[in-house]
Amino acid sequence: VVLLPCSMKKPYSNSKSHQKFRKLTRSFQELIVTSPFGICPRELENTFPIQSYDVSTTGSWSADEIEETGKLIAQYCEGKQIVANLAGGYLESCEAYVDDFVNVCVDERPTSPDSLYNLRMELKKHQRVNRKEKTLHELKSIAKYQFGPDGDKFIPDNVKTKGMYHKRILSNGKQLALLNKDHGLYRLNLPGGEILKDLNINVVKIDFDLTTNTVFAPGIVEASHNIIPNDEVVIVRNNTVLGVGKAIMTGREMEECSNGIGVKIKHRVK
Repeated sequence: VVLLPCSMKKPYSNSKSHQKFRKLTRSFQELIVTSPFGICPRELENTFPIQSYDVSTTGSWSADEIEETGKLIAQYCEGKQIVANLAGGYLESCEAYVDDFVNVCVDERPTSPDSLYNLRMELKKHQRVNRKEKTLHELKSIAKYQFGPDGDKFIPDNVKTKGMYHKRILSNGKQLALLNKDHGLYRLNLPGGEILKDLNINVVKIDFDLTTNTVFAPGIVEASHNIIPNDEVVIVRNNTVLGVGKAIMTGREMEECSNGIGVKIKHRVK
């Protein structure tokens, strides 16, 4: 795992400092250290609120920031070799909770030529991650973040991606979802809804024929209680997927409300 400092520009990959880092680190697991959130794996940098927060930083870290960030680094990196390019509070949080790591930063300037040279030479000692394996890991990580502990099962091992910016997620010639890079999460297609139904994740059960792109609360029989507004959900009747869309209410509200829109449908079986 390569530990890197956060940047003012979001997402981090667009910043000048991270463009320098990525030339050296893109074939490894990258973990960005940031005081407001603790840590951010590279694959989640486009998700809210990591991609849009704006917190003024003084450069000095509080004891709480160092403690929380240090614990998260230790938990995430357990059992892995660590190469850090950190200075200041970033380095303090790592030193406080991680016993064995290599820091390549020189003169507290992670982007200096000397620091980048040290980073390049240190990473040559470690095995690079296969590009296909890294892509699969990133897609599964995003699914786990979006859909919960079993969410990684949403992405099959034979998955393929297409697209320059937004990524179409394909399996066996069918599009499961679209990875929207503007907010870093998946937008479901009907084949993806079938997988979520089988996993019993974000399921909304109804008792009527779906003929419009709106599902009102009175027609909802049952909904997963972990659903919150803007979640991607799958509409099911008699164990058959009828559509996929975006939740307007929480799962409990869908079950309990006698009026109002529960789900806005994006794709439905016609």
